[in-house]
Amino acid sequence: MASALSAYPLGFDRLVRFAAAALSLALVLLAAPAALAESRVALVIGNGGYRSVPQLANPPNDARDVADALKALGFSVTLGIDLDQDQMERTIAGFALSAAQADVSLFYYGGHGMQVATHNYLIPVDAQLHTPTDIERRTVAVDSVFDALSKNGGIHLVFLDACRDNPFKDFNIAARVAGLARVGDAAGFLIAFATQPDNVAYDGGGRNSPFARAFLSHVGAPGADVSSMMIAVRRDVIAATGGAQIPWENSSLTRQFYFAGEENGDSSPEALLWRLAGGDRDPGLLSIYLERYPDGAHAADVRALLGEIGPTSKPAPASARAGVEDLLWRLALSGRESRLIELYLARYPAGAHVREAQTLLASLKDAESAADDPGIVCDRLATHPHDATAATQGVELQALQADAAAAIGVCTEAVARHPEVAHYEALLARAEAASGRMDQAYALYRKAADAGDARAMYSLGLMLETGDHVQKDLKGAYALYEKAAERGLADGAINLAVALAEGKAIDKNLPRAYALLQQASQAGSPRATYDLAEFAEHGYGGKLVDALDLYRRAAELGFPKGWHTAAALLDEGRGVAKDPASAATELLRAVAGDSGESVADLTGKAQIWSPATVKALQSQLAVAGYYSGPIDGKSGPALGPALRQWRLLGGPQKS
Repeated sequence: MASALSAYPLGFDRLVRFAAAALSLALVLLAAPAALAESRVALVIGNGGYRSVPQLANPPNDARDVADALKALGFSVTLGIDLDQDQMERTIAGFALSAAQADVSLFYYGGHGMQVATHNYLIPVDAQLHTPTDIERRTVAVDSVFDALSKNGGIHLVFLDACRDNPFKDFNIAARVAGLARVGDAAGFLIAFATQPDNVAYDGGGRNSPFARAFLSHVGAPGADVSSMMIAVRRDVIAATGGAQIPWENSSLTRQFYFAGEENGDSSPEALLWRLAGGDRDPGLLSIYLERYPDGAHAADVRALLGEIGPTSKPAPASARAGVEDLLWRLALSGRESRLIELYLARYPAGAHVREAQTLLASLKDAESAADDPGIVCDRLATHPHDATAATQGVELQALQADAAAAIGVCTEAVARHPEVAHYEALLARAEAASGRMDQAYALYRKAADAGDARAMYSLGLMLETGDHVQKDLKGAYALYEKAAERGLADGAINLAVALAEGKAIDKNLPRAYALLQQASQAGSPRATYDLAEFAEHGYGGKLVDALDLYRRAAELGFPKGWHTAAALLDEGRGVAKDPASAATELLRAVAGDSGESVADLTGKAQIWSPATVKALQSQLAVAGYYSGPIDGKSGPALGPALRQWRLLGGPQKS
């Protein structure tokens, strides 16, 4: 796509100077610290050094990293590593006293856990269980933690990454089952499990468990309430484990809780990084953007700007704009990006967040030292783009083809080292497919699918549906899509929904198709949410008026076309009352968030949008200080400079 920046009639230097005051105000408001007047306390325990059962490598790392992240978010943290029973009980009792005086209390446990007769128990490192009476005598009941925390009326958050396979396999108790039991109904609690009830979770390759890795990736995201954060965590864990592990939570919260503050405006890390990098004309930040978001909405803009300013250009003086220090810190914290933290420390050696930055940087350096684990490298080289997580970017097939040999080698090693993780077999299958060895790929996909990997089920189903190197089998494909959907894979639900809507080699069933899309949407799939909106718009399943909210939600989840389509509904009055002002608002959100399509719409020769909507849009641009032309309802090239300033800086932030 040709960059919008290359067409600025004012020149980029003049544009940035013109908008400096507006950007400074936006940065002050965006970077305003979270409302942390509330008192926050946390107890984080990581048990891995067990004395009588198999040790776990990652819980101590998980606990240290979670503790560091929570400290940076304003929690007073007690950290316990490899605690025996006496230490666990004393630490929990002490924590209960501080929690009784706090507005928010958080308990995070990583280590072995088990359930007996629907009651859950956390396993101290010195536990030796030989008889049924040993369970209550030598473990810590989760119920006791709930009881300790429920003595005040604040918010209580409990995260249990304690569902690893029962270490006492030979301990014969009929009521014992795998994983932890569904528990918790006290008011004011959110109880999150690393995996679904009665299932087991992985310890994980590298430094952190899949759940801890996802938790760390999202806990610092600005503007995300705890429920939204858990949707993002669940989505990442499902992707990283091929659906073998599906985090689950039970909430009785009476108000929302924001770890990093409730933001105004577009506060996604990508949008904030783009505005900071573009506003500062900083080649280092621009390069970080491209590394983190190579196919991001502003990737073409960033490449054009780098071409204009050169790779050695000096950034604008940081002190020239208020709020930059806090914004840079919050970006580093939310993205857990070591280069951003190093940049913060270099620019602000006496800054307000130096101590937290140094601690977090040390934690991330430790994590980077474990990044050569074959499982981590296999993820990095072969992950499907639709399985991208906050910590692992997906790899398009063309890029994988160029590096297929390396991916095959490291994924083969990952399979050997972690035979319990079927997802590595699915990644190996994808690498084999990229190299053209389809027979090997099919066999590996079949093996991984039989072991429960959702991505393998989907990929195998796609081969059967299209007849790709195998005999076409639509019914077999749809059966695999259904299994993948049951494992939480949105792609499986979407493909099965399409088949049910079309009635191709399967009975047409629109209600079932709609239900599948609802399932995937509720799990956080932006594409499924958009498809659900299209279903509703055409009268399938939902109400016509639901389409507008669904298009908006699809955009909020990361599918910016939703803003554009929502604007079209409001502009044309399709299923909703015509509302030019709201249409303009949604359209400007699309301008800021998509890859340039909306700017092209509004600056092209043909007038696509109604004069009333364009007038409202011109008025909003004028209020932001970006537009001084006539409010005449005419789109075209004259809107270009103002739209590009909005794309870079966003609109005025609400206080």
